[in-house]
Amino acid sequence: MEKTVANRSYIIAFFMLILFGLIVFKLIKIQVIEGDKYQKIAQKRVYKDFIIPANRGNLYDANYNLLATSVTRYDIRIDPVTIKKDLFQSKKKLLAQALYKNFGKSTTYYLDLLEHARKNKMRYVLLCRNINFEKYQKVRNFPILRQGAIRGGLIVEQKTSRERPLGEIAARTIGYERRDKNGYFTRVGLEGAFGKYLRGKPGKRLKQKISKGQWKPVFDDNEIEPQDGYDVISTLDVHIQDIAHHALLEQLEKYEASYGSVVLMETKTGQIKAISNLSKTSKGTYYESLNHAVGESHEPGSTFKLMTMMALLEDTAIDTSYVVDTQRGVARFYDRKVYDSKRGGYGKISLAEAFKYSSNTAFAKVLYKKYKNQPRRLLDRYFNIGLNKKLNVSIKGEGLPKFPYPGDRNWYGTTLPWMAFGYGVSMTPLQVLTFYNAIANDGEMVKPQFVKEVHNWGKVATTFKKEILNPAVCSRKNVVILQDLLKQVVTDGTARNLRNSSVKIAGKTGTCQKNYNKSSEKELSYISSFVGYFPADEPKYSCIVVIHEPNKEKGFYGNEVAAPVFDKIAQKIYTSTPIEQAISLSDSIKKPSFDKYTAYKLKYRTVMPNVIGMPLIDALPLLENMGLKVEVKGSGKVTKQSIKKGTKIKDIKKVTLQLS
Repeated sequence: MEKTVANRSYIIAFFMLILFGLIVFKLIKIQVIEGDKYQKIAQKRVYKDFIIPANRGNLYDANYNLLATSVTRYDIRIDPVTIKKDLFQSKKKLLAQALYKNFGKSTTYYLDLLEHARKNKMRYVLLCRNINFEKYQKVRNFPILRQGAIRGGLIVEQKTSRERPLGEIAARTIGYERRDKNGYFTRVGLEGAFGKYLRGKPGKRLKQKISKGQWKPVFDDNEIEPQDGYDVISTLDVHIQDIAHHALLEQLEKYEASYGSVVLMETKTGQIKAISNLSKTSKGTYYESLNHAVGESHEPGSTFKLMTMMALLEDTAIDTSYVVDTQRGVARFYDRKVYDSKRGGYGKISLAEAFKYSSNTAFAKVLYKKYKNQPRRLLDRYFNIGLNKKLNVSIKGEGLPKFPYPGDRNWYGTTLPWMAFGYGVSMTPLQVLTFYNAIANDGEMVKPQFVKEVHNWGKVATTFKKEILNPAVCSRKNVVILQDLLKQVVTDGTARNLRNSSVKIAGKTGTCQKNYNKSSEKELSYISSFVGYFPADEPKYSCIVVIHEPNKEKGFYGNEVAAPVFDKIAQKIYTSTPIEQAISLSDSIKKPSFDKYTAYKLKYRTVMPNVIGMPLIDALPLLENMGLKVEVKGSGKVTKQSIKKGTKIKDIKKVTLQLS
């Protein structure tokens, strides 16, 4: 019995000895062999590198007005536990007084906050939030805090927010670039398209875990300083953008439309000077939600007749004197009918008149007659120009142009005649504008451009030059014919309501049924558009206006809904932009190349104009560009002006406007 007990004791002792040996071996292994590994793990749990986002570069308009900028803000906290007792006791009241003078709460409040935090070993106490750099520099020199992170317990957290000085104007074009929790970017507008330049390189800062998931910086300085992004200089013009935005907004509100777009392009270069997209909210207000001008491909309607006319002139043996019978405004193709907007039609008219009056029946009949046996020839004409391809502009999300092709499932007997007036094809407003701009530019099609340069610390790092998409969309002879037709639309056609404009305009109206497959007339809605260029004889800008779903009871034709927006933009640009060279009025009269408005500008450089009845947005730039200092009283439209109309203003420096 005793022997059995002894044997069991030996066995237990043996196993305990082995266990002890294993424990000792494990400890030696952890301490000596794997010591560095576990030390690194421990440090990772206590110390961690935090990413410091770089300040994004600034986004400017063409005249270096800020469109978007990064603003750095700071949160200041304190760790009272790290501060030595004598320093804390001697300076705490001075710190509380400094905080009171700058942030409003009483000295007693801050003193109680500091003492309570130290007593309860709170190591992450907020002193002030979201302050600017100037205030941050001041706070970090307060008593105690000036000792820094280790001795003074100073904790500084910086964050960067993106601000747009223009607010909602051009918000979708300016755009944004955001990273989600999985690290993926959402890129919109110029911010997204040129993020690789704007983004910069992030920095790093080492922080120590203190308690309850809170981290504080270990050192005053960053481990790796962030590098700010480059500045991007866009082609936009803030002044023109403001004009386009408000002209579109006013018309959308007047016609209670669902949404609309405006794009204005510099003819020779393709530089986009303004782009506005406004959508209606449930409350009836308008804001920039989607970039319809770039991203939405839809049927262009009668504005496509310019492409049809170009193809007819280039491919067939007809000219603008070719006569077509509109058959009292109705033409049948298979089981469907084409109608003109004018009841009874136009009778027998020339092709030029058909374009001027925008006759659907005339264009459908001519196009069908000339291409019914060779429809591929027509489509190949469009495709060779590049109308079926994306423009590949820098802004992401461009809509895809769509053209039916003979042999496709969506090619029907009525496809060809309907295509004549812009049905069955789809293009974005920017794509339509690019073709019209080519006609204004004597046939040369240029790529729309949104950015001019990229700057690095004030020096040009990258320049974006003009890109030619097609050197000649058609023959020079036919370009001249098409230019003349676009002028006739305004002087004696569907857009003759613009012929008295102070700026000579060339362009084409468009009225397109948006949901013509609906059975009920009440369900029909329209797209109203106008696209063209100005001044008509020496084009500087091309522009497109598209307004979706205006209130039909108030109007829906392109000439009454969209064209006035175009006209207002053209007039405001020319009434608020100073001439670059001083030329006498007599010289301008001698030279026929000057348009009406040039003479107006030359005249009123020395004579006070009548601005009574004008909105301030019109009167102010006009007078300031004449060198006058403007004093404004009230708001609304001008009711009185201190200088009478016709007064010479050579020695006058100031004018006072009384508004309603």
